[in-house]
Parts: sequence; C-alpha cells; structure tokens
Amino acid sequence: MSFLHQTTLTTQQKLRSTEPPPPVFQRLPPEIYDCILRHLAVFHKEPSSMSCETCHLRDLCALALVDRAWDRAVRPRLYGKIHIVGNDWPAHTKKFKMKAGVRLKLLRRTLRERRALAQHVREIKVPRLQADGEEVEAKTLDVVASLVMACPNLEKLIGFYPVYGHAFDRLTYALSSRSNLKERVWIIAENPSITERSLKQLPPGLMDLEQAESFLYFHHRWRSLSTLFLCSQKHGVLERDVFVQSLHRLPALRHLCISNFDVDDFDDVTLQSLPLLQSLRLQDLEGVTFWGLSEFSRTRSARGIRQLSLVNLDITYLSAISNILLHLTSLQRFTLVQESSPEVAAGDLVFQPVIASQQLHYMHWDILLPGSANENLASSIRAGGFPSLRTLRAPSDYDGQLQMLCRPRAQVVLPSDKYSKAYRASEEGKSSGTARTLFTARKLAQQRIEDARNAVKFRVVIEEEGVLQEVFDIQGFMGTIGSRISYNLESDVPGNDNALIDFPDLISGSKEVTPRDGCTGMWNASHHAGKKWWNHTERYRYHPVDLHRFF
Repeated sequence: MSFLHQTTLTTQQKLRSTEPPPPVFQRLPPEIYDCILRHLAVFHKEPSSMSCETCHLRDLCALALVDRAWDRAVRPRLYGKIHIVGNDWPAHTKKFKMKAGVRLKLLRRTLRERRALAQHVREIKVPRLQADGEEVEAKTLDVVASLVMACPNLEKLIGFYPVYGHAFDRLTYALSSRSNLKERVWIIAENPSITERSLKQLPPGLMDLEQAESFLYFHHRWRSLSTLFLCSQKHGVLERDVFVQSLHRLPALRHLCISNFDVDDFDDVTLQSLPLLQSLRLQDLEGVTFWGLSEFSRTRSARGIRQLSLVNLDITYLSAISNILLHLTSLQRFTLVQESSPEVAAGDLVFQPVIASQQLHYMHWDILLPGSANENLASSIRAGGFPSLRTLRAPSDYDGQLQMLCRPRAQVVLPSDKYSKAYRASEEGKSSGTARTLFTARKLAQQRIEDARNAVKFRVVIEEEGVLQEVFDIQGFMGTIGSRISYNLESDVPGNDNALIDFPDLISGSKEVTPRDGCTGMWNASHHAGKKWWNHTERYRYHPVDLHRFF
C-alpha cells in the first residue's frame, strides 16, 4: 500500500508540473492593483492632464474586462466615486427620447438591479443640467433623489446644490435618510409664507412649527456628518433656536461654515451656543460683533478650533483678534478678510507684540483699506509674536511691509497672469490701486522685487596699500534672509483671480453647461482602435471642490 501511495503522489506531481503556471496578475497582492489604479487616476485627473472623467471611466471598464482579479480590484473604484460630468451623448438622447438625464437614469437602473454594486457607492457627482441662475426642474430633483435612495452607503453628493425654501422636496428627504452622509450644504432660500409673515410680525416666530420641525427632522439620522454649510440666499430665514438645535443634533460635526444670515437669525448669542468644532468659517454675518468674537474665544467649544476664517465681519478693534489668537491655543490656520481696518481702541495700552500666536502656521490677512492693521501685524511678527508661522498670504499688502518680513523670492508673478481679466483691465487703464485681486497683488510685489534688485544693497571695496583695486556692487533683494515665512499670493482655486474660495466657486456650473476647449478624447487619437475608441462628447474637465478649502 505504501508503494502504491508513493506511485500515485509521483504521478500527480508530474501532472501538476505539466500544467501552465497561473497568470502573473492572479498572483499579485491587492496592494499592487491599488497602486496601478491610483497612478491611472492621477494621470486622468491631475490639473495639467488633457484627459477627463469620461476617459478615466472608459479605461477602468477596459481593465475590469481583463479577468476576474482585475474586476474585483476595479469595481470599488469604478462605483466608489461616480462623477457624471457634462452633457449626454446625442445618440443616447435620441435613442431614449430624452433631452437630458439619460446617464442618471441608466445608472439608477444598474444600481437598482445590482444591489452589490450600489453598496460600493460613496460619492456621486451629478451633471449640471441648467445654467447659473436657473431653477432646477422638479423632474431633475426627483431623478437625483431616486439615485440617492439607491445608494445605501452614500457619503457625499457633490456639484449639485439646489436651494431649500422650507418646502418639501424628494431630494432633501432622500439625503436625510442616508445615515452615512458626511457632508451637507444647505442653501436656504426665501419662503413666500415666511416673507408674508415678516410683514405682520417681528422675529422670532417667522417659521411656523411645521417648517421648524421639518428642518430639525432632516438632521436626526446624520450621526456621521462632519462637515456642514449653512448659507442664506435671497433673504432665506433660519431662526436662532433652529440653528442651535440642528447643530447639536450632529454628534460628529467638526467643520462648520455659516454665511449671509440676518442679525435676527445668527448673532453673538447664537455664536456662544456653537458645539465643539475643529474648523469654523463665519462670513457676511451682521449680527456677529467684535464683542461676541472675544467672548466666543473664551468658551469651551472654541478651544479645539484649528482653522478659523472671519470673512466680511467688519471687526472694529484689534483687541478682538488679539483675544482670539490668545485663547484659541489649538489654532493653526487663521483667515481675516474685511474692508475696514481693525484699530487699537483709544486709551488702550499697546505692548509688543500687539497680536500673537505661538502655534499658528498659516495666515491669510486681507484688509482692503489697511490703515494701521498691516503695520501692527508687521511689528508683531518682528517682535516674535508668531514663531511657528510658515505661510503668509496678504493680497492687500500695498506698501510691502509684510513682504519685507518673509523669505526673499526671485519671482512672484505667474505665467498665467497675462491671460487674466485683471491684466486686460490694467492694459486698458481701468485697474484700481485698491482692487482685491491676486493679479494686482502679484504685480505690485514683483515691482518691489525688481526695484530692490536694481538698487545696490552692499558695496565691497578692495584696496591694497591704499590703492583702490576693485569695487563690487551687490544688488538688493526684497525680504529677510533667514526668515521662515513664505510669502504666498496664489489662489485657493487654481486659475481664479480671487485669493479666497467663495460660494460661487462651489455652486457655479457655467463651465460644465457650456464647455470651452473641453475633452473629446483627442489626446488618445493615436490609439490603434481608431476614433470609435477614443472619441466622446465634449465635456468639461471637472475637478471637485474640496469643502475643507473654505477653512
């Protein structure tokens, strides 16, 4: 029996040795697949790429058809983040007899029929089907809502932010049912009944009980929501108690942006009731004063803030900014944008540094009419008030006081500046000396660099036995040798002339509706399969706007 057993094993080993080895890709670990797919995504999505999302999805589909190993690796990336950009293919609209939304309905059908694929979906980008200023059709909202309902693990709906006017719509309800949602952008619009009620009574009480309870109900399932934007558009109303209750229903909330609300909706009292946060942006809020900001900096909920942006709040006194930087011991990024200059109150004793922060890494300081604000900041930096500061962006540094304290740079202007609208305006003589544009800021900064370079900073004279031999002139520079601070004049949004990202950058879709010089797959025209392989409808090269850039 032992002899027979050994003979059988030998025969099996010979049979195995004659079988061809398995394909290489079947023996690779999953990390190799992920690395290849990451590099493929970078090739298609980097800012300098001539490709687009359609080309990227086409290549992922081709990889998924190679074998089952590739299909398992590609499927989470193919359906994890679904970005549908631009117009539909004309042949599809003709075949399905629809004007728009063909790809949305086809995707919805696929996700409904194959629930396993729907489990992978974490992020959806919906195509922009209307121009800026046009209202979203109810049919479009219903289609997007049904698509959201088909994705049980959805975390983000990006590029599509319809307004909410305190009236029921299916999309708002669908998003409220997604318990894994991590980002939500509310754009509160005017409601006719609230407007009519405001003509007869004063707030509070402009929102009726049903409107308030409906808005609060939408937040009760969002246990994972970490980023929330609340923006009022066209006199949208969201009263104080609704503000406070809705924010405290979100246990995972860490990043909050509040913009353009009336003094009756958000004021200093509401500010003191904010929950614990890591990032906060307050913009265009008439009810927030320098006193409220000073008091808020002393509250427990402000201690963990790492990123703070104060935009168009018209802070009157520099003491409010000093208190904020003093008490927010975790603050790493600070943004201040306003027209008037915060000054030292009359009668206050001034000690250097006037404002200081030991841990601040990044500062955006933009005072349109700086007054003494730039001088006070410069003196504070010289006095050692910001030992950890590494990046300073000051578009309104007209006289170069702040640039002088930063590391010298040879060039500040960008090659793309000559294509900007501000450049054309300056050529026509229409530019203003106090315009808040990065082109103007870079132009002035570069002029100061050139002026310093043309001046003699040091002169070295060589003499031997009282006889002049040689003289060397060392040209000057703009900045401070040994400074750790980098002088930055680049935009949050590449190609934008405004330094700070704003809501129009988030909700505008004009480039997607009417693309110019978009991608048609022409970059891959050399493919041997011919035009049928690489050609597609011209579509905008879409790059998602990261909401964390707002902080």
